[in-house]
Amino acid sequence: MSTTSTGIPFLTSPDESFQNLVDFTYDPHYLEIDGLRMHYIDEGPRDAPVALLMHGMPTWSFLYRHMIPSLVAAGYRCVAPDHIGFGRSDKVTDPSWYNTARHTDNISQLVTSLDLQNITMFVQDWGGPTGLAQVRRMPNRFSRLVIMNTWLHHAGYEYTEGIRQWIAQWIPGGLFEQNIPEKLQFGEFMTFATQRENPGDVLRAAMTAEPLTYVGESLNVKNGYSAPFIGLGADGVAGPRRFPMSIPFHDPEAGNVVEQEKDFAFINATALPVNFVWGGSDRVFVTEWGQKWHSLIPHSTFDLLPDAAHFLQDTHGPEIVDIVLSHITH
Repeated sequence: MSTTSTGIPFLTSPDESFQNLVDFTYDPHYLEIDGLRMHYIDEGPRDAPVALLMHGMPTWSFLYRHMIPSLVAAGYRCVAPDHIGFGRSDKVTDPSWYNTARHTDNISQLVTSLDLQNITMFVQDWGGPTGLAQVRRMPNRFSRLVIMNTWLHHAGYEYTEGIRQWIAQWIPGGLFEQNIPEKLQFGEFMTFATQRENPGDVLRAAMTAEPLTYVGESLNVKNGYSAPFIGLGADGVAGPRRFPMSIPFHDPEAGNVVEQEKDFAFINATALPVNFVWGGSDRVFVTEWGQKWHSLIPHSTFDLLPDAAHFLQDTHGPEIVDIVLSHITH
């Protein structure tokens, strides 16, 4: 374990953990923030329009591996950051260090440090609150928004039963709080979250030490989402564990609710092109919510991927890119 000059304890994922990941051979780049390394992917011409690819929990830039090649081929510079605590970024071990405002500030530093302009931003999950806030902060840098299965807190927002159950699994004594990473890894979790394995089989194998064979894309998913936390133990997953506890329904302060309300109003009033691309099988951010948000931005478009669940970039990446490019070219 290391500490910053101001005494913040953190762990660093070994580079070896990221070797041999399928479809993800991108060179790492780092920005130092308060003595911590924040990792990001930077692919494509530096003078090209930017695709800023925002992830949530428990993912990282690996989530966009099926989208980056198509976006680069279409002429974009793809910048995909890993929040601190995720991916190849450093892992602060103190849970109290993490909150939505801090993650948002870190993304602002990345955007300004790289002087990103003409940005098409793709957001999903916690990428929504941390990413869409940048539009209100720096509106002149953005040219288009692609909003996928996410939200911004505001008065009257109805938190689904799926969200409430998600929080319950992460409070002390909850299934995931107790078993990640002791018995269950994020890679295993993501194999059934992306509907590539039977959830019952994965959980049963994890809880009983019964071997489960992963093959093909399931193996790639398991390896990719486990890689950031290999060998780090419980201290290394403080970041992912904090995001569920920062949902405004559970913790308004950590969820940055006042700023999220302002961001929601600002996004709804934007003149920027807005393309909603929604996974129709998501139990957390359901289709009805996506359609309602779309209705609040009259010039926006709404495309539904009926069989896509919450992590639609992982399962429907090329389709998402095709949809967005179709709206740009027509």
